[in-house]
Amino acid sequence: MRQGPLIIGIVAGEASGDLLGAHLIAALRAHLPDAGFVGIGGPRMQTQGLTSLFPMERLAVRGYAEVLRHYAGLVWMRHKLKLALLKVRPQLFIGVDAPDFNLGLEAGLKRAGVRVVHYVSPSIWAWRGGRIGAIAHCVDLVLTLFPFESEIYRKAGIAASYVGHPLADLIPQEDQTAATRERLKIEPERKVFALLPGSRQSELRYMADTFIATAKLLVQKVERPLFLVPLVSRETREIFEAAIYRGGAGELPLTILFGHARDALAAADVALVASGTATLEAALLKKPMVITYKMAGASWLLMRRMAYKPYVGLPNILAGEFVVPELLQHDATAENLAQALFNALNDGVVRARLSQRFAAIHRELKRNTAEQAARAVLPLLGRTSAQPA
Repeated sequence: MRQGPLIIGIVAGEASGDLLGAHLIAALRAHLPDAGFVGIGGPRMQTQGLTSLFPMERLAVRGYAEVLRHYAGLVWMRHKLKLALLKVRPQLFIGVDAPDFNLGLEAGLKRAGVRVVHYVSPSIWAWRGGRIGAIAHCVDLVLTLFPFESEIYRKAGIAASYVGHPLADLIPQEDQTAATRERLKIEPERKVFALLPGSRQSELRYMADTFIATAKLLVQKVERPLFLVPLVSRETREIFEAAIYRGGAGELPLTILFGHARDALAAADVALVASGTATLEAALLKKPMVITYKMAGASWLLMRRMAYKPYVGLPNILAGEFVVPELLQHDATAENLAQALFNALNDGVVRARLSQRFAAIHRELKRNTAEQAARAVLPLLGRTSAQPA
């Protein structure tokens, strides 16, 4: 029987993974108060006690063209991290999302005898479904956030556990619009648009000018609009402010928030959201939205060739049909986006139907995710319940 402290390796690659990882560490500590955690994570995971060996920001790269530019550095970092983890010999490794980085790391650790969990299924149901064979060689267990994913893995002979989505636990099921507007001191009669152009600098570089041009068109269509733009860092704010200057849009009724994406969405009548987890957050807040995205041309061509579903936004994927518009790449013009947002703002029948649909999704995903995930991985450590104090 192994002696010494219980060590769990864990790696997250971006802000959403940092949140997932932090909640999971906290839940595991309730069962394993003496466990140590080492790997890569952001401020939330570090607050929960993670020793982060590399800056998480180095992993926040999206799109094939962008990954290729950073490929050598990512491979070097993964190799050094694997050596560091094998030196401390964790009893368990948990890769939180970031599949292009984590799955290769997980394969090496599993070959070395470390039990491996991958938390957040790669989007095999949307594109690159052939990866499921490779995943089988990398992991002992997959923790899925959506109910339809577990069955896909089980059919492929891979252990999987559906744990729900943490946002469904965090976001109240009751409407938050009035309370949020009061807190933000927004007049009830204003028409509020949440503009979420992404969290990465690369996303802002592709999306910021289009978002500004869209807002300029909406000012001509809507009486007393207000645009709320949550941005996660000083760098993304600078990119967006440069787009305001280029677009001659200094007079827009626009408020930039430092973070606070959920407040912007909760206060909004309608949202324009770069595809990603923010679209699910908007759905859980029961908000009509338009989903959009732009990326490097080469990355776009590769993504489209490997796509299996006609939609990319999580609300549409979970609904199994187009319930909100998606305007991507060449279709993501300011004219198209402004018209789609104007339609979403003014169609009361569609708004009521969306609210009911999104409420059903919320109920399905609300499962106390962190505790479900912790209980799913405990058997891999030979534990089944909280240890006595």
